[in-house]
Formats: sequence, structure tokens, C-alpha cells
Amino acid sequence: MDKEITSANHTVNIIKRSSINISGVKKIENFNDKEFLLETIMGELCISGMNLEIIKLDTYQGDVSIKGKIDSIVYKIDKNKKNKEESVFSKLFK
Repeated sequence: MDKEITSANHTVNIIKRSSINISGVKKIENFNDKEFLLETIMGELCISGMNLEIIKLDTYQGDVSIKGKIDSIVYKIDKNKKNKEESVFSKLFK
């Protein structure tokens, strides 16, 4: 399953702040009517809003569609990756 999803593109398409279509989703980590946390091929994605609900879930293709009032979408920073990048730069400029 991961082989097919990792080779796919990752897209986020928002329509009138009332629905969002996402491709390249590996896993839905957590969700409720105010927040969805998704693991995508480009990192963790957090969608916040009100009255959010899944209207389509295709685990084979990695596609998710959510409807409701969308207030924000944020990619979470991978702290381990950031620390590794900082350590490389700090070593270069010592």
C-alpha cells in the first residue's frame, strides 16, 4: 500500500472553504468535527475548522475529501528533521 501512495503526487484542493480534497494521504492519525491530523507523503497535515467530516476515503489511492467550514491548514514541522538540518549548518559555520 505505501509503495503506491509514495509514488503518487500530493495535492491539496480547497473549494470555497467548504470542502477540501487531498491526495497522497498515507494515514489519518486523528480526527473530530474541529480538526483532522493526516500523515501525507509530504509530512503531517493539520486541518482545522468546524463541522468537519469525511465525505470520501480511498485508502488504496490515498485520497481524502472532507467537508465543513475550513479555517486553516498547516503542515507540522518534523522536529527531528529540523534538528538534523540545524546540526549540519552549525557544523559548517563553527
